[in-house]
Amino acid sequence: MPNDNLRDSPRSGAGGADEPAPESSEAPMHRKREAHGGARAGRRPAAVKLFVLDTNVLMHDPTSLFRFEEHDVYLPMVTLEELDDNKKGMSEVARNARQASRFLDEIVSAGDGDIESGYALKGKTHGEALGRLFLQTHAVSADIPDSVASQKADNVILGVAMHLKERHPKRQVVLVSKDINMRIKAHAIGLAAEDYFNDKVLEDTDLLYTGMLGLPEDFWDRHGKDVESWQEHGRTLYRVKGPLCPALLVNQFVFHEGERPFYAIVKDVKGRTATLQTLKDYSHHKNNVWGITSRNREQNFALNLLMDPEVDFVTLLGQAGTGKTLLTLAAGLMQTLEYKVYSEIIMTRVTVPVGEDIGFLPGTEEEKMTPWMGALEDNLDVLMKTDDEAGDWGRAATADLIRSRIKVKSLNFMRGRTFINKYLIIDEAQNLTPKQMKTLITRAGPGTKVVCLGNIAQIDTPYLTEGSSGLTYVVDRFKGWSHSGHVTLTRGERSRLADHAAEVL
Repeated sequence: MPNDNLRDSPRSGAGGADEPAPESSEAPMHRKREAHGGARAGRRPAAVKLFVLDTNVLMHDPTSLFRFEEHDVYLPMVTLEELDDNKKGMSEVARNARQASRFLDEIVSAGDGDIESGYALKGKTHGEALGRLFLQTHAVSADIPDSVASQKADNVILGVAMHLKERHPKRQVVLVSKDINMRIKAHAIGLAAEDYFNDKVLEDTDLLYTGMLGLPEDFWDRHGKDVESWQEHGRTLYRVKGPLCPALLVNQFVFHEGERPFYAIVKDVKGRTATLQTLKDYSHHKNNVWGITSRNREQNFALNLLMDPEVDFVTLLGQAGTGKTLLTLAAGLMQTLEYKVYSEIIMTRVTVPVGEDIGFLPGTEEEKMTPWMGALEDNLDVLMKTDDEAGDWGRAATADLIRSRIKVKSLNFMRGRTFINKYLIIDEAQNLTPKQMKTLITRAGPGTKVVCLGNIAQIDTPYLTEGSSGLTYVVDRFKGWSHSGHVTLTRGERSRLADHAAEVL
């Protein structure tokens, strides 16, 4: 494409795209969904950026073509060729490559624009993306240092971006890539480069919803003036009014430590009024769950969620040794074998190895998954030893019964399934992408409870970060729903060695 045409691409309402782009401190447009007011109204500001996309962005998120709002998108020919090379197969990357190619075909076939002036993107997004798509149609030459001037695909894309920057000095040209080394090389040759931010739920995971809130010392002084209280199903409920209430979320835990500790869960929020319900004390042995009692405040919060039949979706975050799997399994066994709420427990996890892959495994689906389920076996050993009076025969019979009610499934065969009256545990959920997480959670049929466990500090999947993990995604999206709950477990209970290792290593 003769790149001079980028200067003359149609603009409505604002000056030409070649006007100088003002220095701006705001976040990139693909990171912040709030576009300028003018862009929403159909006008395009003068400072329209030109984003050059690396192939890995499209293979990570095919919809990235439409995530740049009022700005233009440029695809080098190498990007299209790499999409073509990666389209074969059944992997997530291959599926994304095929979807990106389909999107490109639809944009070009729609006929809204031409190869010279670019193709409009707004048709596919109902006016959300006001930019245009440009495709490279001829060879370019750019002065890039000899140290990177090879014909490797990454360097060809860098060359195209440099050429665009030279041809349009008044326009901001930005390379977008998921490859850290690619961005470093771009910065080294004086080219603006950014990561693709649109899929990140949070910039800082310290801001992630913890599921609980410590009440200030003066909470009852400010909120207890017209407090109402009543009893329901053995629990005490309080209706309080005050300035803190609008910030509370349904199923968020609130607590107040001191001489008279107060632990409650938010059941309802309406403006400046909130209804708080006291919790069941699972730290007392009379309320033990399959022989397990909570050892700290967060574990008690978690058991209140896991044992509540009205809560369909539970997420538990926490470092190694905080008791996520043990509490979840104990609650599942209690509700499956004792209370008969669920027909069986299904456990699954992502099979991403920490070190070198050991290759193919023999046997059935369940046998192949067994090496990945060491956490399940370890926790079952603990749970089977809780009944001291049963004797060896009794414990063996219990073990057989438990194993008959726990099924281990692979993620690869989940699509299209529906689980009815099941207790579904998704272990190591931090290694799932948001799309995989959606696929799993939507398997839930009537009467099914889904529990996601994970530690976002231990992500093994390439290209996934704490901010873009599927676990972070669901914690943020489900907060405040009346049938879901979340707790971040902070205190390790495994051993003094494990706790110290987590702290110092």
